[in-house]
Amino acid sequence: MSDVQNNIVVVSGLSGAGKSVALQSLEDIGYYCIDNMPLTLLPEFARQLEDAAQNKRAAVSIDSRNMDFLRVLHDNIKCEEFIEDFSELIFLESTPDILLRRYSETRRKHPLSDQVTNLMQSIDKEIALLAPLRKAADHIINTSTLTPHELREKIRQIVGRSKQGVMLSIESFGFKHGPPRHADFVFDVRCLPNPYWDEAIRHLSGLDEQVVKFLEKEPDVHKMCNEIAGFLESWLPAFDADNRSYLTLAIGCTGGHHRSVYTANRLAEHFRKIMPNVQVQHRDL
Repeated sequence: MSDVQNNIVVVSGLSGAGKSVALQSLEDIGYYCIDNMPLTLLPEFARQLEDAAQNKRAAVSIDSRNMDFLRVLHDNIKCEEFIEDFSELIFLESTPDILLRRYSETRRKHPLSDQVTNLMQSIDKEIALLAPLRKAADHIINTSTLTPHELREKIRQIVGRSKQGVMLSIESFGFKHGPPRHADFVFDVRCLPNPYWDEAIRHLSGLDEQVVKFLEKEPDVHKMCNEIAGFLESWLPAFDADNRSYLTLAIGCTGGHHRSVYTANRLAEHFRKIMPNVQVQHRDL
């Protein structure tokens, strides 16, 4: 292909064995993914990837839709020249009976089937066509008994987990408008002292200095924030290990203007010191 050294992972394998799931899992941990890129474009893509950003990672899928190119790979020398330019080659396969069942359930057309080639013949033809890539693969995964979740975990184990980790989204809201439906955790801070009853600061929000000072002099406010932070610190590694990309924390008070806003900001400030991806938003301001 070229003498360009890059961080391109090749995902190949039999149709119906889980290549789409594998690419999605790579995309979730920061890879730039391209499905079925024309193989003639790969050398230029590798050069642009190297020029664009240092350590930029990408993944491409190669399957039987690139039939003409794959026929060339049956020349062992050309196959070795092609494979050596990539950091990893992952090959996915399943037993023919599982592939038959999956195609029967999805009712999708096999890429090699036509008016004279039935599904079983297409599977056999594809196995032969992809044999050079299977032989050269760094990792062969049989997905016959794997769930999509288990396959994602295997892919992440092979290429390494994202250094970015889970994205923590913290959102304040008012219970009188209803809690966010997408929240993973909802914490109720209506038990804390309410700045609303101080007419001098009622019109302000938890973003304003006067409200911040009002709340920070209250011991229960500090206790609430510290205990929520401690709970999350204990469980964030488990969510990261479970391949969660996002975790949404909702903090609610009555109107979503004072206590929840302050608490959300304080938690965001705390977690930005220990993890890279923290977002905060105030729904009802």
